[in-house]
Amino acid sequence: MSDNARQGFTDKVGSAVKPDSQKSTTEHIGDKFKGTADSAASTVQPQSEKSTTQKMGDTVSGNQNENDDSLLDKTKNTLGLNK
Repeated sequence: MSDNARQGFTDKVGSAVKPDSQKSTTEHIGDKFKGTADSAASTVQPQSEKSTTQKMGDTVSGNQNENDDSLLDKTKNTLGLNK
């Protein structure tokens, strides 16, 4: 379970597994907005206040603000779904 004010893990996974080519413009804008908001929330929330599951979720989603591709993005790139 994600922490308060953070994007839910099921939302992240749902967005990640759907190929970009099958998303509407509205979905692309929503994904970008939610991702930016979640990244901002991750930045202002101290690591010491994050739950263990949130820390793991941030690691998987790459939401650690280190400009690295997330594991989900790496998987999508490998499978050719990030086009």
